[in-house]
Amino acid sequence: MNNLVISCQGLSKSYQQGKTIVSVLKGIDFNIAQGELVAVMGASGSGKSTLLHLLGGLDDATQGTVSIMGADIQTMSEVARGELRNRSLGFVYQFHHLLAEFSAVDNVAMPLLIRRVAPKLAREQAAELLNEVGLGHRLTHTPGELSGGERQRAAIARALVTKPACVLADEPTGNLDRHTAAGIHELMLKLNQQHQTSFLIVTHDPELGGKMQRVLHLDDGLLVN
Repeated sequence: MNNLVISCQGLSKSYQQGKTIVSVLKGIDFNIAQGELVAVMGASGSGKSTLLHLLGGLDDATQGTVSIMGADIQTMSEVARGELRNRSLGFVYQFHHLLAEFSAVDNVAMPLLIRRVAPKLAREQAAELLNEVGLGHRLTHTPGELSGGERQRAAIARALVTKPACVLADEPTGNLDRHTAAGIHELMLKLNQQHQTSFLIVTHDPELGGKMQRVLHLDDGLLVN
């Protein structure tokens, strides 16, 4: 398939605890196609976040390969890997990780500024995304002046501002009430359709999982349908 955004083969991760080797992931083969919506579910401690970090190039595998847009990240320097992440991936976490001292528009513009986009253009593009996620009236507000749902919408806008091929989301609605979470679910589905951006979402929420095109379960270090 030539439309793969992320691909991994034989992906394994283990840690040493004292004299014991703990295997978290065991030989995972996995692909995400352009525009695909995929959920990964599993018990706490099953390695879901570890898988996300490996796929995003935030951690190194013990064995196996990870390719992003056809490029093998295992062979890259940290600088090259960081540039590929900035160009091809967006990240959304359970906690929004917005910078408290910056406005919503400056928070969303940050990945573009890191890419050395001119500040005026970066803020214009950030404002456009914030408007798209329903925060056009909150551009100058800091995270402390936003509700939980608004902060998570801003975090999603920040993940999408670079026009990534895929967004990796780790429990993106885990800290939200059910009504607010449902709004975030619908927002992600809408953005997926409008931008053809793939979403890989780690979640405990069966309601969110049920809205995905594909649901995988992480069980004893293996992904199963």
